[in-house]
Amino acid sequence: MDNSGYQSDTLNTVNGAEQFINDTSNTPTGNSSKWKSKFVKEDHIVGPVEAVKNTGNSDIQRPQIDNDAIVTQADFEEKFPANARNSSTLKEAINRKLTKCKCSTLCIKHFVFSVLPCINIIRHYNLRRDLTGDIVGGLTVGIMHIPQGMAYAMLATLPPVYGLYTSFFPVIVYFLFGSSKHISLGTASVPCLMIGTAISKGLDGLSKSEVIPSLSNATWNAIKINTDNLSETTTTTTKSISTADDTSEMSPEELDLRLQFAMSVTFMVGVIQLLMSVFRLGFITVYMSDALIGGFTTGVTCHVFTSQVKHIFNVKLKSYSGIFKLIYTYRDFFTNISTTNYVTVLLSVSSITVLYCVSKFINRNPKLQPKMFMPVPVELIVVIIGTVVSYFLNLSDSYNVAVVSDIPTGLPMANTNGLKRLSWTLLTDAFPIVIVIFSISISIAKSLAKKHNYEVNANQELLAFGMASIASSFMSSVAPMAALSRAVVGDKVGVKSQVAGLVSCSLLLVVLYVIGPYFKTTPKCVLASVIVVSLQAMFLQILDLKKIYRLSKIDFIVWIVTFVCTILLDVDLGLLVAIGVNLATVIYRIQRPTFTVLGQLPGTHVLRDASVYREAMEIQGIKVLRYEHSLFFLNKEHFRAYLYKCVGKPSKIAYNRMIRDKILQNNMAVLPNTQIDTIIETQYNTGVKNKCQHDLGLHTVILDFSCVNFIDSSGVNVLGDIISEYRLANIVILLANCKELVLTTFNKTKFYTTLDRSNIFLTLDDAVKEILTNKTQSVRF
Repeated sequence: MDNSGYQSDTLNTVNGAEQFINDTSNTPTGNSSKWKSKFVKEDHIVGPVEAVKNTGNSDIQRPQIDNDAIVTQADFEEKFPANARNSSTLKEAINRKLTKCKCSTLCIKHFVFSVLPCINIIRHYNLRRDLTGDIVGGLTVGIMHIPQGMAYAMLATLPPVYGLYTSFFPVIVYFLFGSSKHISLGTASVPCLMIGTAISKGLDGLSKSEVIPSLSNATWNAIKINTDNLSETTTTTTKSISTADDTSEMSPEELDLRLQFAMSVTFMVGVIQLLMSVFRLGFITVYMSDALIGGFTTGVTCHVFTSQVKHIFNVKLKSYSGIFKLIYTYRDFFTNISTTNYVTVLLSVSSITVLYCVSKFINRNPKLQPKMFMPVPVELIVVIIGTVVSYFLNLSDSYNVAVVSDIPTGLPMANTNGLKRLSWTLLTDAFPIVIVIFSISISIAKSLAKKHNYEVNANQELLAFGMASIASSFMSSVAPMAALSRAVVGDKVGVKSQVAGLVSCSLLLVVLYVIGPYFKTTPKCVLASVIVVSLQAMFLQILDLKKIYRLSKIDFIVWIVTFVCTILLDVDLGLLVAIGVNLATVIYRIQRPTFTVLGQLPGTHVLRDASVYREAMEIQGIKVLRYEHSLFFLNKEHFRAYLYKCVGKPSKIAYNRMIRDKILQNNMAVLPNTQIDTIIETQYNTGVKNKCQHDLGLHTVILDFSCVNFIDSSGVNVLGDIISEYRLANIVILLANCKELVLTTFNKTKFYTTLDRSNIFLTLDDAVKEILTNKTQSVRF
């Protein structure tokens, strides 16, 4: 091929070389030693060897390298041969695992200690150092369990006493199997709401004969009709199971059905958690980003708040589940708002005001916190005051205020309710509950573990939660979750280990056997007020949207989509859609990574992003690009398209160069490149107006693969095709900063038949110097 068309290319290469060398030699004055040590290669390697030499041992020599040497990857591997990566077949991997399973005493001891962390707690427990903090912390957390357990049980559409059971049994099981020292298992708003939704779905799917066999067909039909036309005249006789939100009016048959569904969901939650632990799936929470969790928990908070509106206003509402649940609920609420009980509203407003003011101005007051031994247990105080007022004023009978009603004394008997309603439908309800419980609980546990400098095993936590949930399903308790409020308060008052959980269980045992019956006059609106005030922190997550928008537009979209879907599509469907959207954003980011155009900073040989550093200038005739992701089948075509966008299509470049050759042959070589471009555009109508798309002086493209962690066979094929295409346009492709895994893939394929090993360099600096200082040829082909 005639090289007359590349006279300007050769000249640009020489000028670029002189400029590059001059820039690296002209360092700023005044602080040249610091500048040189920071940006310019030294004539030796400083490392442990030199440190030894400086101590006076002259027998150890410091390695030397030539500052002017240009090191290709092949030169480096010849000088420093690498060991082959350890690879094994599936059979070898299985055999290696099996050989570790030796039934020795030491192996069994290690297994028992890892499965039962409580053994190490007991062995290393210091009575003098830890007991006081655990007793105080356990009593404090136990006091919090009482109002929270009773309130959150209503979210699960169960009597309040079952919330107290959930605050008791799972804590004991977690003491045996849990690896966190500070979290407190028990009731929580999100899982209780999701369990209540699952119960409602299950009851709605039952036939009359499965619900109350003693009812006649006519009565059952009347119930279904009245369910669809709910009004203020609805009575206990004509109320359907799915609308019976007043747990004090539940028949024994209805309560038994609700417990069957609740315990079945809890059992399935435990089984899923146990299986996830066995198969080491503790990593699954990484698929839930902070934006997803924030949007989801805020959306669920709206559901929790809505579920308590009927208790605050004492308005009878039908329970809904599925799409547009909140819309239908508020429609019914405003339709029946005329039935509001004003005594209930007054009691609710008073409780909310006291709870909010004490929580904000006393418990969270930075001036008072150092002086307080423990936070004021305002929830328990409000519940006690409400109970006393309700008892002496007889609010239930005189003013029709809904109260908790009878609370059974003692602990429930073990039962098999958890095995009576197992179905595939409940499995779909249980899986989102598992994800929510584990993701929130493990984040709380890890944050506290980091604060106190110990490790939390995610798989062990799954085992602990699974065992706690399975045990709960046989003891009339719902699936437990760690609550941030209890964990933070416990940590603040000095909890040292899960011994504090045993102390809180002791307090709850006293409540269940002695104090429990005295809470039968507790107004439900007071418990609802406790729930509403506890939601304020979750509602305030909306204020994070401005910060999220500034940091990442994609995370902002994930937050908004998750929030809206959770509100409109119900909790389980919202979570499913949110996870799908979150994974879609990950795929989008992987599939569409970017190239960064690198330029030289004046006075140095440092290459930086030209779009970020204004002084960074591209080297004449050379395009240096950094690919910002791994290269594989999912993004290979985007890699090709983006490279064409940055450099130009090879066919277009070859066509424009052919035109320029014709122009130069017509004695127009003396014209500047800008005029040549104008002639190309006007006479040949190429349609290319952007010079970056047809840089006729470009002869080399250097790809920085420092961000490419791996490359698969599809990526190798695309890279080889691109190199061949640009070679036809007389543009050479060089690679630099390739990682070992990428080089290993190159060795396993036929890539080196497309690109010679000498065109792969150890660093970007080596690649640029090779092009600019190569005296044997102006352009490498």
